[in-house]
Amino acid sequence: MTDPRSPSFDDAFRRTLNDLFAWRRDVRRFRTDAVAEPVLRESLAAAQLSPSVGNSQPWRFVRVSDPGRRAGIVASFERCNAEAAAGYSDARGERYRALKLAGLREAPVHLAVFCDDGTAAGHGLGRATMPEMLRYSVVGAVQAFWLAARARGLGVGWVSILEPARVAAILEMPDDWHLVAYLCVGHPVEEHRDPELARHDWQQADPSAARLYER
Repeated sequence: MTDPRSPSFDDAFRRTLNDLFAWRRDVRRFRTDAVAEPVLRESLAAAQLSPSVGNSQPWRFVRVSDPGRRAGIVASFERCNAEAAAGYSDARGERYRALKLAGLREAPVHLAVFCDDGTAAGHGLGRATMPEMLRYSVVGAVQAFWLAARARGLGVGWVSILEPARVAAILEMPDDWHLVAYLCVGHPVEEHRDPELARHDWQQADPSAARLYER
């Protein structure tokens, strides 16, 4: 029996939803003013509605506020970023160095998102053949948080140029918590519909990105 509270999503809502998807961008340039706590909490609450394998909800959001720990994260990024730049040819390396790839110093909120690989929740359902589904579930929660934050006027940047084990050590996380995402959150300095990497001629969007194949 259908729940009588089930909503109806009309064309106007679908257009607005498509706008949200289109204007969700990876933000690297943040204002330094604080994020209102209720707005952050509402966005995190939306993430809890994400699907997860076996209803395990393995995501663990960790707010990083301690200046010393933040400095350790910045040092990890700078080390990894320098190594990445060195791996490109001269021309591509120069272009890489010109990119702003993180807002770690400016963003008022840092969130490290871990997967609890050892969780007993869900009783293993759906994981016997694809154990990576736990971490995919965390990715879904990250995306839900990202969209919820964007709908509330916040920007989110996903920093992947980090050493996962080092981040876990800096934050003193349990051994069976695996880093999936490190997020910078705050009010964006500017808003764009196109990806920054396309705007700065690193990689253009692929018009065939849907890539639907038939068999």
